[in-house]
Amino acid sequence: MEFAELIKTPRADNVALHRPFYPAVEGTLCLTGHHLIFSSRRQDNAEELWLLHSNIDSIEKRFVGSLGTIIIKCKDLRIIQLDIPGMEECLNIASSIEALSTLDSVTLMYPFFYRPMFEIVEDGWRSFMPDQEFELLSSVTDEWRLSCINKEFSVCPSYPPVVIVPKSIDDEALRKVAMFRHGSRFPVLSYYHKKNGMVMMRSSQPLTGTNGRRCKEDEKLINATLRPGKRGYIIDTRSLNVAQQARAKGGGFEQEAHYPQWRRIHKCIERFNILQESLIKLVEACNDQSHNMDRWLSKLEASNWLTHIKEILTAACLAAQCIDREGASVLVHGTEGTDSTLQVTSLAQIILDPRCRTICGFESLVVREWLQAGHPFQQRCAQSAYSNSKQKWEAPVFLLFLDCVWQILRQFPCSFEFNEQFLIMLFEHAYASQFGTFLGNNESERSKLKLPQKTMSLWSWVNRSEELSKFQNPLFEANSLVIWPSVAPQSLQLWEGVFLRWNRPSKFLDEAQEEMISIIKYNKELQAKVNALRRQLAEMETDDRMQENL
Repeated sequence: MEFAELIKTPRADNVALHRPFYPAVEGTLCLTGHHLIFSSRRQDNAEELWLLHSNIDSIEKRFVGSLGTIIIKCKDLRIIQLDIPGMEECLNIASSIEALSTLDSVTLMYPFFYRPMFEIVEDGWRSFMPDQEFELLSSVTDEWRLSCINKEFSVCPSYPPVVIVPKSIDDEALRKVAMFRHGSRFPVLSYYHKKNGMVMMRSSQPLTGTNGRRCKEDEKLINATLRPGKRGYIIDTRSLNVAQQARAKGGGFEQEAHYPQWRRIHKCIERFNILQESLIKLVEACNDQSHNMDRWLSKLEASNWLTHIKEILTAACLAAQCIDREGASVLVHGTEGTDSTLQVTSLAQIILDPRCRTICGFESLVVREWLQAGHPFQQRCAQSAYSNSKQKWEAPVFLLFLDCVWQILRQFPCSFEFNEQFLIMLFEHAYASQFGTFLGNNESERSKLKLPQKTMSLWSWVNRSEELSKFQNPLFEANSLVIWPSVAPQSLQLWEGVFLRWNRPSKFLDEAQEEMISIIKYNKELQAKVNALRRQLAEMETDDRMQENL
């Protein structure tokens, strides 16, 4: 298919662009296969907008006489308005944008056409491989092994080709366990706690059904993670009621009779359409211009967004507590093990592991616990808060995770190497990007699409020194301790950097940030001078003593 077939009117003049915090500006609008481009009439072309079609969530059309208005609502929550003279021209542009922003084929998306203008220093596709992770693990324990059982994705389509499993469990046993778990997602290692050797594993629900089916290999696999005489905890991210109902559909949970050394705890985390509705309500509340306090507070409460944040953080803190304070191993799962499970396992690691609070460590966490672990980004991020089309599998699961990380970052502002901009950047690229990193729903799909060969990795761009500097936290001081965030309602706040950034100017916040950076820089310079003077003084004292001895 040629993009030209979808573009009825490739260019329109005398278009007025309205954006938050900017005065209206007149110029020329151009449509390409992947971008909506607006250029002002100013000589320096300073007013220029490049908007990916894939970033468009919905569009609305309005007409007053022959003047048409297109309101574009973006997945990054921006709203822009284009005033286009001529009804026919406006209708043509609107239908072209609608067609180009809803392309069915993944291979027609921009990452397959994007050619970087920067020098590629490292191949981001090869930055975080399972064997590198295993090398770190094998330096502290020899109880685990790399299994290639899922080579060619033959056992579990949503797992990577290589997984880390207990050394005492062979591949034949893993095949049997896979048949006993939903979507063949058998328990695999998520995190090893160096401090006490406890581990966190993740999987999907067991297929016990109404007959209480069991699998001895499954029991053996998760028992292999226990120390002699120790108990473990199974954190089920569904309510007990939902878990019991799953049995009627062939699913279920681990029964005490067959897993006597494990204590099951249910921590309900909502899923799918409930989360999507919550996002829609929250964004609607944030865009409400009525300035009515009661209305704002009731809408914010009705969205339940902060309640979801609290539920997820509470479950993650529980997992971290079991590992660090109880000295117990943990297995986390919900139904499929691709959504709430990953929120809990990745947040628990941020609490427990200082490496995950560095830029490189956090990128590795996103690759390991989200991309390789099979979170279906293509389905979950197909629509954002403004889409009019019927929801299928959309849910802001990854955005909720990033919001939880921001809550912890806000409570521990010196413990993270990255800043808020880094988290916002990941949110934007998960929904619309020139990079192939978040395309596809799992490693199997990415492999079939040949993404590493045909597209650029987000990490290749982010990890260049000129980009990294934008995402570094000037307050960072490495903290090797476990950090325990407060989940009290009073401690949780609305993430203004995402939900209010298009509703109010950030000029003063930006100025304050710049001032803080310059103060910290000046402080470091003074510290360096103090250290140099101390060295000088020590040298002079040494010289004096030598003179006296002579």
